[in-house]
Amino acid sequence: MAAFIQKLFGNRKATATAAPARKEPTPEDTEKLNKQDDQREQQQKALKSDPSQGILEELATGGLTAGIRNEAAEALSDKAALQRVQKIAKGKDKSVYQAVRQKLQRIREEEERQQRLAENIQTIVRNAVEQARSDDTKLFEARLEALLQKWAEVESKASQDQTTEFLQAVHQCRERLREMQAEKNQLRQQQEQRNQRAETLTLLENTLDELKNQDPDLDPSLSSLDALQKTQENRWLEATHDTQVDKQEQKSYENLMQSLRAYISAVKRLGQHREDIAALQNPTEDDTDDGTANKAREVLEAIDWPRDFRRPTMLDALNRIAGKPRPARAEKPDTEEQKKLADTLRQTLDKLESALEAKQLKESRQLFKTAQQQAKALDHRHGKALQPRMHLLGGQLRELTDWQGFATRPKQVSLCEQMEYLANQPMEPEAKAERIKEFQNEWRDLGGSSDRDLWSRFKQASDLAYEPCKAYFSAKSGLKTANLETRKAICEQLSTFLENADWSSMDWKTAERIHQTAREEWKAAWPVEFRDNRPAQKQFDDLLKQIEEPLDTERRKNEALKQDIVERAETLVDHEPLGEAMNQAKSLQAEWTSIGITRHREDRKLWQAFRKACDQIFARRDARKNEQEQLAREADEKAEPVIASSKSASSENSLEDLEGTLAELSTLSSEPMSAGIREQVNNERNRLSGLISNRKLEEQIETWKSWIAARGTSTLDSNALPDHWADLAANVGQPDPVELVIRAEILAEVASPAEDQGRRMEIQVQRLAEGMGNASSGHDKSRQLEMLVANWCLVQPVDVVSEPLARRLGLALEAVLGRER
Repeated sequence: MAAFIQKLFGNRKATATAAPARKEPTPEDTEKLNKQDDQREQQQKALKSDPSQGILEELATGGLTAGIRNEAAEALSDKAALQRVQKIAKGKDKSVYQAVRQKLQRIREEEERQQRLAENIQTIVRNAVEQARSDDTKLFEARLEALLQKWAEVESKASQDQTTEFLQAVHQCRERLREMQAEKNQLRQQQEQRNQRAETLTLLENTLDELKNQDPDLDPSLSSLDALQKTQENRWLEATHDTQVDKQEQKSYENLMQSLRAYISAVKRLGQHREDIAALQNPTEDDTDDGTANKAREVLEAIDWPRDFRRPTMLDALNRIAGKPRPARAEKPDTEEQKKLADTLRQTLDKLESALEAKQLKESRQLFKTAQQQAKALDHRHGKALQPRMHLLGGQLRELTDWQGFATRPKQVSLCEQMEYLANQPMEPEAKAERIKEFQNEWRDLGGSSDRDLWSRFKQASDLAYEPCKAYFSAKSGLKTANLETRKAICEQLSTFLENADWSSMDWKTAERIHQTAREEWKAAWPVEFRDNRPAQKQFDDLLKQIEEPLDTERRKNEALKQDIVERAETLVDHEPLGEAMNQAKSLQAEWTSIGITRHREDRKLWQAFRKACDQIFARRDARKNEQEQLAREADEKAEPVIASSKSASSENSLEDLEGTLAELSTLSSEPMSAGIREQVNNERNRLSGLISNRKLEEQIETWKSWIAARGTSTLDSNALPDHWADLAANVGQPDPVELVIRAEILAEVASPAEDQGRRMEIQVQRLAEGMGNASSGHDKSRQLEMLVANWCLVQPVDVVSEPLARRLGLALEAVLGRER
């Protein structure tokens, strides 16, 4: 700081000392200052009148004041103009150079930001397209949501094509999600149907086992059995809707349901003939034995009690009245098979004994039932030995049942209370019926109850709770009728469509939608009565088949077209030139989208093959781009030391060094450099060319000055002058030395002495009249100066050229040199 202040005050002192010696300004100086003031005022007005980029560029480099130049540089926005101004201002106008340099840096940063944004948008679009094509369904929805969040941030900056491509990809992704969800729902529904079928079979088996082993004289609840039969029929119907059922599973259900229906029918018929049976057991005097026996046989045939269920006592009595012996087990022949059956029964009894010891009531009951069935298959001789053990284990089972009943009684009482509470609660019929079913299943899982009062209480509460559901299920029956009518209407619509369909000019996408919509509406029209639906289902299947045949034909035709596109794309994988292959691939993509309907699975396979071929084509482009980038990096690395060496060169270097460095830079022009490095090379070449030109001009002017001085001393060797100077000297005319020097000063734009101002004005007026003003280019000025020098050296007499005139001519040449620099 002290040095700076000392320098500042030292300069003031020197200025104050030199001030008295300053000369008064001449009229020429005053005129020049006035012109500069006018020019400065014009430049300031130009800055304030919304100038163009070209005018701003001129003001930034040629403004009279630093303020004008800085203001123009700040207002510049065109990158190319800024680069030109930076090149001119470097080393000459530091403030303009810094201002332009900062603006260029901001422009580059903005361009880089825009480039990063464009790359980010393209990456998001590409990821969305790949997501739509990907077969990887893991976290599919989460990845889609992440893409949508990223897109929301850049959507406003994306182009229309990018937005369209992204939205199409998102639409495809959402279609995939809906398909995945539909598949998941279908699998879940199928699993639920399997569970429902298994529960139905288990419930029917348990119910039939209980009915077969209960006291035959215990009156079963027909209302409960009817409700059980209907609910399980509906349950099975819903559990088999739109799904494949194993034949053995269906057969098991039909056998079990047939047995239940036969039992329920027999119980009903037994109730209808109770009075007849009572009358036959107490015949009147008018009844004959044969007549009573015949009536008894008729009643037995009418009741037709199932053989798998234990007969009530009244039927045994009726059987005796009819004269029929009690159905006896046929004697089994004493064979090896009987021994095997006896061994099997012993194994079952061993398991039963183990289950009884483990207090496993449910398993013990099942094993005891199995043992009873196996015992029936034995003849008297083989079964007799096992009867005592059967009776013993049966007694143990009854004891375990009684003990279990004592343990489960509080739970059964609780179930009665819950069922009674449920009967008084307003609920949706479906939910209420389901809840009733759950309580009944719990009761059944507890093993039932030997307490008839407790069972009657639970049964009465169940019937009361189910009473409101009857109306609902009756209404549901009406719904089935309405759904059947809807299905018939669908068939009529499809028939009308087929009658009017012209397959030669069909809109296939519309036909496909009709086909799909019909299937969806048919499925939605559920439930229906199975038997009533059979004719409509057959008609619907036939109509769908008639639509599917032309649709399949069209799909296969389109699949063949797409297969042809795939094959053509595969031939382009190695096609040259690459640009032509890429253009053809894009054309194939457009052709692909114009093809109509196809089967979804086949279309996906074809698309994967087509996409693979296209990816390989564009991968070649990426590989070549990477190769070019690698070559550019290598060329840049090669050019960097040459550029560094060039930047260290200045006007102080020799002409040979400058020309050698320029030659090295010229050798780089054929290298595949990056744009930035190539620009640096070109800038350095232009800079060195300017230095070399200035150096040559400087040497040339020094030579000319020596020839001018030698002419005045008569020591000039005319043979040393260029051959073409004679023509140049003749073109100047016949000026005297003073006029020649003044003309040189006019060209160099330097002031002439005061005594020659009038002469100079005359010469300028004359040249303006001749159309030879001062608007000549730099090259023309140098040419005209060379002509004047040639005239001086060859034409002007030696005795009239003087040293002062020679010195003025040399100063004019130096002024030209200064401007060229």
